[in-house]
Formats: sequence, structure tokens, C-alpha cells
Amino acid sequence: MTTVTYSVPAIHCGHCTHTIEMEVGELQGVQSVKAEEATKKVTITFEAPADEAKIKALLAEINYPAEGLLTL
Repeated sequence: MTTVTYSVPAIHCGHCTHTIEMEVGELQGVQSVKAEEATKKVTITFEAPADEAKIKALLAEINYPAEGLLTL
């Protein structure tokens, strides 16, 4: 199991967080997704077949591109 936290500056409201959590949560292998409006961060826990490339590609596809991997 891997957990990553991304900076996602495009998060502006509750709708943004809901969309991210719903869309990324549907990726096979994703265990949990937590998007935070106040900090503009998204934390994702996943295992194969999901990987960072697939997650970042999906975030970009839904117009919430990850701008950086944050260390915890």
C-alpha cells in the first residue's frame, strides 16, 4: 500500500473535493482519497494496478492537475 499527497491548486470548493474523491476513488486499486479545500491537498492511498502515473493522468483529465508531490 502506498500513500501520496499532491498539491492541487485548482481546488476551490466542496464540489471540487467531491469530484476528485469520486473520480479518483473509482480507479482500480485506490483504497482511499481525501481532498481538502482549505489546504488544496489530495491524499491518496493505493496499490496495484493503480500507480502515480495513472492517478496524475486522471487528475489532469478532470481538470485538477497535481502540481507537486508533498512529503508527509
